Amino acid sequence: MSSLVAPVDRRLTRRITFFVALAVFAQETTWDFYDAQVPPLLREHIASTAIVGLLMGMDNLLGIFVQPWIANRSDNTRTRWGRRIPYLAVGMPLAAVLFTLIPLATALPALIAVIFVYSLVGNSFKPIAQALLPDFIEPERRGRANAVVKIASGTTVIVSALVSAFMVDDHPKLAFTVPALIMLVCTAVLVSRVRDNTSRAYQLALTEDAHDETSVRLRDLAKDILHDPDRSRLLVVTAVLLFASAWFSSRSLFTPYGMETLDLSRGEAGSLTFPSGVAFLLAAYPAALLAECIGRIRTMTIGMVVFGLSLAFGSLVPTPTATVVAFCVAAAGASGFLINAAVVLWNLAPSARVIGVYTGLYTVSWAAGGFIGPGVVGAMVDITGWRYMLLDIALITALATVVILRVAVLSRRRSVSL
Repeated sequence: MSSLVAPVDRRLTRRITFFVALAVFAQETTWDFYDAQVPPLLREHIASTAIVGLLMGMDNLLGIFVQPWIANRSDNTRTRWGRRIPYLAVGMPLAAVLFTLIPLATALPALIAVIFVYSLVGNSFKPIAQALLPDFIEPERRGRANAVVKIASGTTVIVSALVSAFMVDDHPKLAFTVPALIMLVCTAVLVSRVRDNTSRAYQLALTEDAHDETSVRLRDLAKDILHDPDRSRLLVVTAVLLFASAWFSSRSLFTPYGMETLDLSRGEAGSLTFPSGVAFLLAAYPAALLAECIGRIRTMTIGMVVFGLSLAFGSLVPTPTATVVAFCVAAAGASGFLINAAVVLWNLAPSARVIGVYTGLYTVSWAAGGFIGPGVVGAMVDITGWRYMLLDIALITALATVVILRVAVLSRRRSVSL
């Protein structure tokens, strides 16, 4: 398959990587703080944990519908600023303003309305900043760039924790302005320094427009993927959904697992995942380098195998120390998948005109896995008990591994390097 983007100089690659990482950092800082501090606000009005959880899952559900649509809109947008920057220039400041209104909504209907609108706006530009990477950066360098973006995204947990620790108790309403200000500053820097109408992918899209002026419809793209005899794109999306189910389950259900299986307190159980977060950040860039040496599909496969086997080991040796070690190794393995899955989808995109949609495919399948996975694993725990939760997650990981191995077989048949 021919490259969508011609090689660009290293300086431009580093520059675009920095600005995209900055945009993603700003977005994820608000989302991490949202996940940490909105549930207590809802708990002031709602006693049912199930209803609180349902409202907190609303953003993922909205994302499944909004992100592919807005990504397709951006692919078909043509302005002197490009096709991505206009959406970021409007969406990110609007989301920042809405974010500051969340703690000011004292009545439950107003609070639900504000978080609904914020979730709607926040999802409207989530895949667009990431789509700038394949717009500017050639396929063989996208893994490294995506690793930097993932590292930036991972550090937002630390920022959210620091704001929570130093501001929430004394200034609960003012605390929401810190992530909002970070988003406004990062937006100003991004919009003032980047115009994606200069990207090679945008120029290629203009060339393709000259031969076919018809806008690319989301429905047609979906049919193309579903009816493609090769199935590689559909299988990659399926693998992302399955691995996301495993990943989010290992995170969202870990605290009750630690309490039920390891006999830890709530605080002790919640703190055990911190070392694995550091392990992921340390492994992210090496995972990109490894993929350049041995291939992305092979790196993803190795990463999933390491993730699943590590959790299986943790299930066999249910002690706090063994669990921390297992999660650190699992997180390092997960980086092999997380850094390269989006890159594989970008490289499978048939045209420069649809890179945004393919970015949206990744984010939506990842969000869908985060929405479905904890419920599925929770049902498995109801059957097997908390003692075997990590083994349950390892089984879902095995399914994802089988799917990605099928992609490897198909790529060998077509003599295509992924």
